[in-house]
Amino acid sequence: MHMDEDKLLIAGIEDKREQCEERYMITNTAFLDVRQRSVAEIHLKKCTAKNWVFRGGYPQAERCILMFLPEYVDEDEAGPLSAVRINKPQKAGDLSHRDYLGALMGLGIKRECIGDILVRSGGADIIVLEEICDYILLNFSKAGRVYLEAEKISLNEIRVPEQKFREKIDTVASLRLDNIISSAFNVPRTTAAAAIKSGLIFVGNIQTEKADLQIKEGDVIAYRGKGKCCLAEIGGKSRKDRQYIRINIYE
Repeated sequence: MHMDEDKLLIAGIEDKREQCEERYMITNTAFLDVRQRSVAEIHLKKCTAKNWVFRGGYPQAERCILMFLPEYVDEDEAGPLSAVRINKPQKAGDLSHRDYLGALMGLGIKRECIGDILVRSGGADIIVLEEICDYILLNFSKAGRVYLEAEKISLNEIRVPEQKFREKIDTVASLRLDNIISSAFNVPRTTAAAAIKSGLIFVGNIQTEKADLQIKEGDVIAYRGKGKCCLAEIGGKSRKDRQYIRINIYE
């Protein structure tokens, strides 16, 4: 299933790349999730494509568009992205990421037109494709039973929630990827190895199937369906020659 989806994704990417080169214009995909971004990045590096960037509205964005830029365009070009701020009444109950996404899709908006949804206590900031921004401003007024107000903001005004995490101090036999996953997500190493083999693991947004990949301090690891962690610190060795590590596990 993934192979067919990947072929379609790559074909679409190549179409955008050719349009950019032939028409000398900026082109872009819709929003890609973490796995799609990984497939795209691996493909582009293999074919030595030039002048491409991922943009998600802010540096840590998970969902991004892929842009191809003519040589005359600066790499800082923001591209066709907009941000919408949703404000909700203080007395209204909390709304989740799912609530906002469900309300948007209830308007007939496709998932690939919506980037990250950054939820806060007073509402949410949502990154979207510019082409649907006005439609959202006119029609997005309710999520569940909660009435909302929408306004357009600049990408510089996006409020990125502080990433919460818990720390874990542990020792591992080595800095292999399967060992770090086993420690961070409290699963047996065999389970970690199976997850890697199944393509569920991403290191720095790149999908990897190498259980023996050596993880470095600062590497961010995403386990699809389980969560995300960062190898925050590598310490010394224990008396049993095991490696001390500190992991930040994102909540």
